Amino acid sequence: IMDADDFDRFKDSFKTIRIKGDDANAFVEMPLNSVYTPKTAYEHILNKAPATLDKEILSRYDIDRMLFVNLIYDEKISELARQDIIKSIITTIGTVKEGEKIVDKGDKITDKVFCKLTSLERAIENGEGDSSNRYLVKIGQVIIVSICLLTFYFYLTLFRTRFIQERRNVVFMLLMILSLCGLTSFVVRYSPDWVHAIPYAILPIVIATFFDTRTALFMHNTTVLICSFIVHEGVEFLLMQVVIGMLTICILKDMYERSQLVKTVIIIFAAYIFLYFGSTLIYTSKWVRIDAVEFINELGPFVMNALLLLFAYPLIYIIEKTFNYVSDVTLVELANTNNPLLLQFSEVAPGSFQHSMQVANLADAAAREIGAKPMLVRTGALYHDIGKMENPVFFTENQSGVNPHDALNDEESSARIIIDHVANGLRIAKANGLPEKIQDFIRTHHGTSQAKYFYIKACNKHPDTPVDISKFTYPGPRPFSREMAILMMCDAVEAASRSMKEYTDESITNLVSKIIDSQIAEGAFKDAPLTCRNIEQIKAKLIEKLKTIYHTRVSYPELKK
Repeated sequence: IMDADDFDRFKDSFKTIRIKGDDANAFVEMPLNSVYTPKTAYEHILNKAPATLDKEILSRYDIDRMLFVNLIYDEKISELARQDIIKSIITTIGTVKEGEKIVDKGDKITDKVFCKLTSLERAIENGEGDSSNRYLVKIGQVIIVSICLLTFYFYLTLFRTRFIQERRNVVFMLLMILSLCGLTSFVVRYSPDWVHAIPYAILPIVIATFFDTRTALFMHNTTVLICSFIVHEGVEFLLMQVVIGMLTICILKDMYERSQLVKTVIIIFAAYIFLYFGSTLIYTSKWVRIDAVEFINELGPFVMNALLLLFAYPLIYIIEKTFNYVSDVTLVELANTNNPLLLQFSEVAPGSFQHSMQVANLADAAAREIGAKPMLVRTGALYHDIGKMENPVFFTENQSGVNPHDALNDEESSARIIIDHVANGLRIAKANGLPEKIQDFIRTHHGTSQAKYFYIKACNKHPDTPVDISKFTYPGPRPFSREMAILMMCDAVEAASRSMKEYTDESITNLVSKIIDSQIAEGAFKDAPLTCRNIEQIKAKLIEKLKTIYHTRVSYPELKK
């Protein structure tokens, strides 16, 4: 007889129990259905009583007082016994001795041979076997991973030096690579069938958003190459992820809207399905061997992959705030002319605002022509002259007949007011929380050039006295990106085009060439990664756009009566 609570613990899980007697090492195995609780024992006595006994008379006796629990559950001994049983279970079906040949070239792979090969693969992955071999495997992995990372570092050093000059960029890139590699290792260890659920395409999406597409593709390939040594089917995995990475870069060069991400995810999901279907055909060799139900069930990881890719949008926002980056989505928001700062700019300095709008259009077209970032340069162009809100009437585009510089009669003071619009713009930008990337456009759009109008005027006014050119020079720095260089060209060309006396194809071409060639001669673009071909492309695009803007209109004849 066993206590009712103990019996309830075992009745659904066990069919037999082991009973220890007086001898500590002796156990008696007994079926559980022969064990009773006090209640079931009492009922058994009444039900099994001989027919000669009157059950009513029998029930009058307190039989339950004579029923005592004589089986006591010992949890400690039971646990020890359970561990002994587990240890005695044989988990292998055979043994392969060291040096024993498993299979030879040309031999048929039987179930037994396949089992041995699978066991060997699992043992290698788990680091079993000879410790020296295990260490050699680890050393080999470290060498390969190091070469992959060094190759990526050399790429950054040779072609993207500006990226590694900031520690936050290095930390962010390493964090992205290590996160995906660590996640891959975790999934392969505990659920290898779900490795394709990991959204590797999120890496090129994020990197292309904050850096550029070439860096995104290089970094993606480096990461999946490292991960291919972690997963089971490395070659198939590597091929699939490299194709997905290239496809992602091609279809999502810029991400201005949420709908672009959704379309990209749908295309990536479809690509995964076709790639997986193709690899399945290769391995099965015959169409009829593909089980439709099994194939659909195996699509689960790819569905999860697509769902996780949708989180790229909030992830970009988190990274943007954490590492102080600027995404295309933020640039679109800043470029909205209903932005409070731009509305204030249009009201306080309407002429400068119109100039900025025109420069933004020119810069956008030039950036697209050479493959730069049009949204970045457009946004930078809209804000590059916000410093003119401090003294708007001192700038020609905001004047209406009266020039306050005439009252000053001091070229240095006038030059200082003009030059200070850069410092004023930076102060306004910081007060309104504009990103550092946009502030760089304000800082560099004049580079280290001079306020030439007032400098030449001062030289002519005092021909016998040396004029301190530093008082007429912008503080800089020079543009250090293609987008900043484009803005400098467009700003100068647009401003100069307003003072032209006639607008012909020849005059516009000469104006653009003269201004940009002058900037090149002064070394304005020394720090910008522009090629000669880029500059010629920009010239051609600006000439084309200005001809369109200043085209001659047809004069309408008067109606003769």
